[in-house]
Amino acid sequence: MASVLKEIFNWTLNRVLKNKYPFPTVDAVIKYSENGKFKGLVLVERKFPPYGWAFPGGFVEQGESLETAVAREAIEETGLKIKIEKQFHTYSQPKRDPRIHTISTVFICSASGKIKRGSDAKNARVFALQEIPKLCFDHADILADLKKAGEL
Repeated sequence: MASVLKEIFNWTLNRVLKNKYPFPTVDAVIKYSENGKFKGLVLVERKFPPYGWAFPGGFVEQGESLETAVAREAIEETGLKIKIEKQFHTYSQPKRDPRIHTISTVFICSASGKIKRGSDAKNARVFALQEIPKLCFDHADILADLKKAGEL
């Protein structure tokens, strides 16, 4: 048993401290509606580096499915309970996040209700498609891919 625990500890230490493996993340493209009418996409302004506007999202926690993670991140960052419409695409460019190598699965979601910025968001709001600000990470690429695929 001790050797198994030691192996798990060493593997974790290598992964975290040496950044040997990429980290799984999720992003929520939230289509926001009021009274049944599409208003735009929900974005969050990041409170911590890298700063800027982004789709709500974050790291998948141990024991959590991608779907659970994206729903949790949406609530934490925007206060919105989302409905997942579909899994869109996975993005894996090693430099997509300047901090660490992440692999993000993007979900197209819908939501309505009161938006409330969360603990790690400086701001959260809806942007009409023609008013989307400059996005951080690779989120401009995700937005372009969504448009090209006819999802927006």
